[in-house]
Amino acid sequence: MITSRRSLLKLMAGAAGGVMLGRVPMALAAPRYVSHRPPPGQRRFVSPAVEALIARTKAKIGDPELAWLFENCYPNTLDTTVQLGSLRGKPDTFIVTGDIDAMWLRDSSAQVWPYVPLATHDEPLRRLFRGLIRRQALCISIDPYANAFLPDPKSKTPLSWAQQDLTDMHPGVAERKWEIDSLCYPIRLAHAYWQATGDQQPFDDDWRGAMHAVLATFREQQRKHGPGQYHFQRPSANPTDTQFLGGYGNPTRPVGLIHEMFRPSDDACIYPLSIPGNLFAVSSLRQLAELAVAVHGDRAFASQCTALADEVEQALRKFGVMRDERGNEFWAYEVDGYGNQLFMDDANAPGLSSLAYLGCCRSDDARYRRSRELAWSPRNPYFFRGRAAQGIGGPHQGLRMIWPMSIIMRGLTSDDDGEIRQCLHWLKTTHAGTGFMHEAFDQDDPAHFTRAWFAWANTLFGELIVQLATQRPQLLRRA
Repeated sequence: MITSRRSLLKLMAGAAGGVMLGRVPMALAAPRYVSHRPPPGQRRFVSPAVEALIARTKAKIGDPELAWLFENCYPNTLDTTVQLGSLRGKPDTFIVTGDIDAMWLRDSSAQVWPYVPLATHDEPLRRLFRGLIRRQALCISIDPYANAFLPDPKSKTPLSWAQQDLTDMHPGVAERKWEIDSLCYPIRLAHAYWQATGDQQPFDDDWRGAMHAVLATFREQQRKHGPGQYHFQRPSANPTDTQFLGGYGNPTRPVGLIHEMFRPSDDACIYPLSIPGNLFAVSSLRQLAELAVAVHGDRAFASQCTALADEVEQALRKFGVMRDERGNEFWAYEVDGYGNQLFMDDANAPGLSSLAYLGCCRSDDARYRRSRELAWSPRNPYFFRGRAAQGIGGPHQGLRMIWPMSIIMRGLTSDDDGEIRQCLHWLKTTHAGTGFMHEAFDQDDPAHFTRAWFAWANTLFGELIVQLATQRPQLLRRA
């Protein structure tokens, strides 16, 4: 358990009334532009490279409130969520998601992603990455179908809401929702770390074994020979927390796509063939093939990864594409292989809006651009427009609730200065005086928000500012 968790929550939530749901009277909000970072001696991890980048970037920001937000948010993962240790004599890094004392494979990868380029010249940061890559490999080896894990790999006490789940729970597992991206994100992180540093230390035999488990899991969930071993149900009043038909999901026709039961929001799929998830898998499998050859000289395994990527990519083109009344193509969100397709988008990544950010396509790809445009329109039932902002949400927090992550992602994938300025304005005016990004806020009242401590959103905001400081510094210079 992280030291002083309650004090950290108070620090970041200001006068919020609770951890998961906050409402901050503006009169009680934190003093303007005073750093909300923990004192240096209470930070979980300190990187000289990160601190230097914060100083350089702040100097480029003309708006003092935006500079304050950046200083609070960008290092939030390192300041508050890192647990360093060793396992079998090697570095071990466990990264909690924020106000939940568990590590999601997706979140932990995304939380540290903006720091990858800085690891080249920062040995403590490289040690953190080595430990995280190894810990993620351990988690995948424990159970490739699980989405979240506990600090103690031998613990038999999952998260409170998962303790009655009807599935094959393993020690060390916090929650066992099968999501394709849970296996993609660690590959994306490992590949980027290797490209940035050339460091091969994390890619030992344990890591290789975990990657073979990834490939086997993807193959099994093509369901060519039956539904496979995974099933999941949860006694819950919330229907998005469980699955249909004995826990195997709604019917599908095996067409080469990989099945998943839950979206990156941890909500149940309607159709088990996620198009963003499969596109992410194609990208990740190609990255894994490159790593297999470059690091281990394993061309046989690389060929298997590439073959699966090719098969899934072909199925995506055949079953994942929709067309508007003019014949313009865009991606579906979920399909079933029988010809039924669902269009929507969710703020969590991978989604249709985040495909270019994740490297699944070029940002100028016509099909992606059309999908992104429709996701940010009334064509998407989870697109919300209110007095405070416009953005994408999802069923996880319900109607009217905009996720800042969607606004950040729009900025990260935009080449339009006006659009980016609008995103920065929304982000600056919807943090409810707390100085941090939240999970979601009401479209008309940003003081009504969920999750005062959500490290992924904070770090993602920091990534946006760093990207702008590098690529479009003129947008930050304006006060």
